[in-house]
Amino acid sequence: MATIDFSNTEIAFSHLTDTELRKTAWLFKLMSHSWLVKYGSSLGLWAVENGMPFAEVIVKKTIFEQFCGGTTLLDCQGNIDRLAANHTLTILDYGVEAKESEIDFNLTMNENIRAIDFACRSKHIPVVVSKVTGIARFGLLERMQSGSELTKTELAEYRNVLKRLDAVCYHAANKGVSIFIDAEESWIQDSIDHLVWLMMKRYNKTRVVVYNTFQMYRKDRLQFLLESYDRAQSAGFLLGAKLVRGAYMEKEQLRAAEMGYENPINPDKDTTDDHYNTALRFCIDHVDTMAFCNASHNTESTRLQVELMDKKGIAHDHQHCMFSQLFGMGDILTFNLAHAGFRVAKYMPYGQVADVIPYLIRRAQENSTVTGDVGRELSFIQQEISRRGID
Repeated sequence: MATIDFSNTEIAFSHLTDTELRKTAWLFKLMSHSWLVKYGSSLGLWAVENGMPFAEVIVKKTIFEQFCGGTTLLDCQGNIDRLAANHTLTILDYGVEAKESEIDFNLTMNENIRAIDFACRSKHIPVVVSKVTGIARFGLLERMQSGSELTKTELAEYRNVLKRLDAVCYHAANKGVSIFIDAEESWIQDSIDHLVWLMMKRYNKTRVVVYNTFQMYRKDRLQFLLESYDRAQSAGFLLGAKLVRGAYMEKEQLRAAEMGYENPINPDKDTTDDHYNTALRFCIDHVDTMAFCNASHNTESTRLQVELMDKKGIAHDHQHCMFSQLFGMGDILTFNLAHAGFRVAKYMPYGQVADVIPYLIRRAQENSTVTGDVGRELSFIQQEISRRGID
């Protein structure tokens, strides 16, 4: 049985020097002020977009270095090696989103393929992330989900989206890499689910190449996970499931209120936690016929998987069981899991500073105002600073 102390800061921060630890504490102290995050984020975005002197340098030396692996794949190598030295894998995520042109979509597809080539040369990078809104127009995904008949132009667009997604998944299948396809807003998620289903059916015959993402803060996602498993079994392929709680809560609530439909988000955190942990139990019960990633910063959900895997005699490094936390956060979970021999990875975004700023702003705003992760992170960092006696 694995006995893991998820408060062991010595293990969690052993990869950071004293100087790095102090800098991390300083940054999280800043992020603990929600007003500063709110107005600072807007100002930072404006400054970078308008080419203000030193704006990009400031962003890169602070929040970018904390939450991103680098500007390019090669730039990420040092961070990948550092994680590997601490028995931790890397999940590469090209952090560009919300593009609208066919040229941009093809550039993103090509970058995803380059990331797969990069990953296949390293045993430390099992997964590359692909966002459908990086290769498809948001409005097209909305139209598909609305049930409206697509115009000839839209049908041609849809065929191009399929070709791009298929090119990425085909390449991953051939190179021995897996693909996580991110979940997005509920009003385009059915369209994404449709595309991911086609890819899983095509490429998950003998191993799990393609993973869909299940946002468990939605009322319907637990049932959707169970139905997805049954459909995969009937169709003769393996299901890939990345479990997350969710990242668009305020946006989802606001849109539901504005448009007069039922809020798709669970009424409270306890319900979401219950759905998440039920989904986790289901995945572990079916680990021979599906693969999953517990992509969470929640200690109780992490502990639950550890306990269930040990109870069922599932190897800590089982290829169908993975834990994941964001690069720059959740170290108290990541490195204590790695120390105990579990298969755990950091989700590492990369890209040019100006391109990944929307991701960085969302990360800062969510963590300071919604989840409270910054407070927990800062508490552990301060404990380690005190333990080292470097105040």
